[in-house]
Amino acid sequence: MHTMREQRGCRRSRRLPGILLGLFVALPAAAQAPDAGGVGVNLGGGEPGSYARLLLLFAAAALAPAVLAVITSFARIAVVLFFLRAGLGSNDIPPTIVVMGLALFLTVFTMGPQIDAAYAQAIAPYMAGEIELPAAAEAFVAQLRGYMEAHARDADLAVFGAYTPPAADGTVSMKALVPAFVLSELRAAFLTGFIIYLPFLVIDLVVAGTLASTGLLGLPATAVSLPFKVMLFVMIDGWTLLAQSLLATTM
Repeated sequence: MHTMREQRGCRRSRRLPGILLGLFVALPAAAQAPDAGGVGVNLGGGEPGSYARLLLLFAAAALAPAVLAVITSFARIAVVLFFLRAGLGSNDIPPTIVVMGLALFLTVFTMGPQIDAAYAQAIAPYMAGEIELPAAAEAFVAQLRGYMEAHARDADLAVFGAYTPPAADGTVSMKALVPAFVLSELRAAFLTGFIIYLPFLVIDLVVAGTLASTGLLGLPATAVSLPFKVMLFVMIDGWTLLAQSLLATTM
């Protein structure tokens, strides 16, 4: 069973460059930009030239962090992990690069079905030259649209939908869906962060009261309470519980 999971993880890792390219090619369709009249770079043979592909990859790599944060579960997971670090009272443990890396791979895991479907229906056919860019963008956006619609609150959709006309097929436009999805994800992340932060706050208050009653006012309460908070988090297997909670709410 672990071997199968490792194989799936390897396949998704190999697909990440294609997914980044798909994020870029989906932007014109997501923004409903007008057609540029077929302007492009073609070095012959009926396929996009190598220079054009290289430019697309560089552009996708530059835009990927911002796009990833607003159309996937990355924002919710990252905010929750930073709430955990703030609750522990340590600004450097775990390091920011570890927090962001964990959030990234949890995002890839939670959105595995959407990644697989987007790669099979949009990225792979486009890279093979089987479909054109508009069709690939439409197929890619369709996979992400389903995920965002499932996790966006109706109240948030109503706020942005009141100022944005619906799409041509009568569905919510991406201009309204994306910000509504982001607000819904941030709301869920803050609620989860409150639940995580509250026990640590209680420990801080108990330690501060104990230090005050014993006359040890010179000791910083946050520094004294840090070992107790770490011990509590480890004893309850906090990392596993947090991962299970994130998977249950984002998949």
